This record gives sequence, C-alpha cells and structure tokens, in this order.
Amino acid sequence: MAGRGAFDELDAAMLVHPGSRNVALTAALACATVNVEYFGKEAHAASRPEAGINALDALVIAYNAVGALRQHIRDSARVHGIITDGGQMPNVVPNHAAGVFLARAEDEAYLEDLKRRVVACFEAGATATGARVEYRWAEVQYAPLRANRAMADAFRRNLTSLGRPVKEPPVPRALGSTDVGNVSALLPTIHSSIRVAPREVNIHTAEFARWRDPKRATRR
Repeated sequence: MAGRGAFDELDAAMLVHPGSRNVALTAALACATVNVEYFGKEAHAASRPEAGINALDALVIAYNAVGALRQHIRDSARVHGIITDGGQMPNVVPNHAAGVFLARAEDEAYLEDLKRRVVACFEAGATATGARVEYRWAEVQYAPLRANRAMADAFRRNLTSLGRPVKEPPVPRALGSTDVGNVSALLPTIHSSIRVAPREVNIHTAEFARWRDPKRATRR
C-alpha cells in the first residue's frame, strides 16, 4: 500500500491492536522473511542409503546452525523458523526439504548483516550434505517502527480518560515486527494496543482468540 501511494495524502497513521495490556507507545523490529529449499537425491533409506543425498539432513544442519548463531547476535535481534517440508516417506531419503525463517533486528543495517549470517547457515547445510540450496528473501521487508511520541502521549491521555490506565515502560523494548514500521518511515505513526484479555494471556494464541467474545472481553 505504501509503495502504491496509499499514505501520500495523510498527515498521520494509527494502528490499534487488541492485547492483554493498554499500551500507547510500541517499538518493533525490522524483519525479513526467507524461504529456503534443499534439493537432494532419492534412494532407499535401508538398502541403498549411500546412493542418496538427504535434503532433510541439509535443512536440519542449517536449522541447528541458526540455533548456534543465536548465541552470538545482539540481545535485541531474533532468528527463528520452521520446517515446512521434511520428506514424504521414512524409508526414502528425502530429495526435497523446505523451511521458512524470519530475521529481526532493531535497525536495518544490522538486519542486513544478520541476513548474511543466516545465509551462511543455509550454505553450511548444503556443503555438509552435497544437497543444492536455493533461498529467496521476500520482496518486501518490514522497517523498524519509528513511533511518534506526541501521538502516543495523546493516545495515552485519551485512553486514561476513558478509564483505561496505561502502564508501560518509558522506553519500550522492541520484540515483534509489523508492516506499520514501513508506514512510520513516511509519516507520524503509532502502533498501540487496548486490553481485551487478562495480562497472563499471550496474544497470537488460541486462548487469546477466545477473548474475542464481547461479553467476556468486558470483564477486566
């Protein structure tokens, strides 16, 4: 939307997220998505394993390498992912494996460095097994959120006046990521939240989804 000029005539933008806390000022990490695939060679896993090239082994090595990488990146940065294809039959050496990973950082310069190191993990899997690796970074990546403090202060005052006190640290720690970060690079923006569930309920969970019931959500 931003690339097509949807925000060109606007003075400000605000996204309000349901949550388990009332929050006026939010920070968010820059984020890049990468799809990775490994291509090996099928073989019977019992009778002729030496004839195969195990694409799943390549991905598992890369997955573990990413896990080791986490020990040596900035505390604010994040790398995590899932395996979306690990083969079809346990008695066949997998000739294809795939995964999706996210790399996050507080600034775009460190994100680029982190992306390079993640790719090195992918290449390690290919080198160790002989599988061929292909990876594709998403065309659009999220910028860090540059929240406008004046807007956040106004949101906090108005929310408090409605009987919803806002309790948050003076300098929020960036944890998640959002495409609103790209909007915040263009115009004054905030990404706030309103409590609809108890504090102990984590967002993006099945338990949180059950609090969509308006009758239940009124009980604070």
